[in-house]
Amino acid sequence: MNVDISTGLLERSEQPAQAPQQSPARIESDAQAIAVAQRLANDFAQEAALRDRERRLPWDELDAFVASGLWAITVPREFGGPGVKNGTLAEVTATIAAADGSLGQIPQNHFYALEVLRVGGSVEQRRFFYGRVLAGERFGNALAEIGHKDFMRRTRLSRDAQGWRIDGRKFYCTGALYAHWIPTLVVSEEDGRDVTYLVFVPRGAPGVTVTDDWDGFGQRVTGSGSVQFEGVRVQAEWIVPFQTSFERATTIGPLAQIIHAAIDLGQARGAFDAALRFVRERSRPWIDAKVERAADDPLTIAQFGDLAARLTAAEALVRRAGRYVDAAQAAPDDLSVAQASIAVAEARALTTSISLDAGSRLFELAGTAATLDGLGLDRYWRNARTHTLHDPVRWKYHAIGNFYLNDALPPRHGAL
Repeated sequence: MNVDISTGLLERSEQPAQAPQQSPARIESDAQAIAVAQRLANDFAQEAALRDRERRLPWDELDAFVASGLWAITVPREFGGPGVKNGTLAEVTATIAAADGSLGQIPQNHFYALEVLRVGGSVEQRRFFYGRVLAGERFGNALAEIGHKDFMRRTRLSRDAQGWRIDGRKFYCTGALYAHWIPTLVVSEEDGRDVTYLVFVPRGAPGVTVTDDWDGFGQRVTGSGSVQFEGVRVQAEWIVPFQTSFERATTIGPLAQIIHAAIDLGQARGAFDAALRFVRERSRPWIDAKVERAADDPLTIAQFGDLAARLTAAEALVRRAGRYVDAAQAAPDDLSVAQASIAVAEARALTTSISLDAGSRLFELAGTAATLDGLGLDRYWRNARTHTLHDPVRWKYHAIGNFYLNDALPPRHGAL
């Protein structure tokens, strides 16, 4: 049972996600995926500020999101999905995140788990879990742990007379609250050493406790709380190799990171568009500008020009990174995966800075009236500041520089 820490949440927040009533729509093409995302974003934007202010969990919006077919867009064609390009996945994510940053982030680990399956799962595992996604089920995550250098070391997969079991506690479990399955990083002792797996755990399994204790000042309704596993029984068919997927060149890391870049890109778009509307419709010009409208203030115009140019550059880098990830998925080797990782790191470096800057300069350009609490415009900066802390951008600059200067391949993990 979920332990609710706030007020005003929907009653459904206390229960596991309900089984889909009907199969989602089928997305047939990249262009359709983007068009559907744009339509949904228009709807999601309507009450985004209210959901953020009241910490209202977006159950209905998630149901609509999944029903649209967008949560299945990376399922490969040979398994019944559209298998869209990574640039399309990024654009869909950015479009939703511009409307509501939390909704843009919730499926990030869902798509991450699909990539782990694609890379390391057996044909039977892929067929089963891809089928569940096509039927409308969603994945959350239980990856990280607090207070431990090895972020999944304490959650164990072990075997006894009754079979496999999981014990441990996770935090930052984005999407677990809303999930039908919770992909969980575990370690199992084999031949005297720990081996890592990703186990797909049913959200409603006995011994699983999802606690809604995420109280960050941004990304408030991502469901990024904690998950406790106490003697949770799992089947062997739900256990997917994980460690071996990083012992060779794979696109799990770049795929995870391009979605993060897209979330930041969407946050920047949302803040930029909000600033445009406010300055055009409500802001007053500074007296020394000697103009009637704030939108005619020459210094304000220059500031918008700077933001627009950098936002366009960030969009271009994300699209470019998508092409590199596509190429690495088609022919993975040390160089192609390294090039994809570096291209995505370059995109993340710029999307990090533009999302933070756009959220901050919104107020500088719009003026004091934009700080009124009822408007909720601060959510753009709060969401960007919270999400961009997912992993340190300073290390992305290091990886980029080391690659070009010393031909050093970047590390293989989900944070680069």
